[in-house]
Amino acid sequence: MTTNFQIKAVSKNRFDDFTQLNEVELERKFAKWITVDVNPGYPCRVSLIDAIVGERVLALPFRHHNVESPYRASGPIFVREHAKTAKLEVNEIPELLRKRLLSVRAYDTTRFMIGAEVVQGVELALAIERQFLNSEVEYIHLHNANPGCFNCSVYRA
Repeated sequence: MTTNFQIKAVSKNRFDDFTQLNEVELERKFAKWITVDVNPGYPCRVSLIDAIVGERVLALPFRHHNVESPYRASGPIFVREHAKTAKLEVNEIPELLRKRLLSVRAYDTTRFMIGAEVVQGVELALAIERQFLNSEVEYIHLHNANPGCFNCSVYRA
């Protein structure tokens, strides 16, 4: 049985206010612009594309699991300066995820983690399917396993 899924990027409009801030104002929000010096290395959570060398990314703290649960969580993310929100097809996995070691974390309707595994990105579709075999799984979060940073969410399609 195959479970169709939809990967959702973080919406660009969540960061529009940051683009209007100067360096001091960004610092007060624990954010800063970085010029990319290596690729891959700066995965954009909006476009779901690795930033290219010379491009600017905004590094900032982000509450990726803003829920009433012991699993409420935040962490650092990167957003490319001119990113557009990725709109992926059903069952589409962006290259950015395929080439990383990923932590797959499954949550139920109470926002409690009920499943987790670490997989190579090329095995991600199978891991998503395994997690969604549990009918109690409401959604999945994908993180980079080594630095632990949030990438995106996955829902049943």
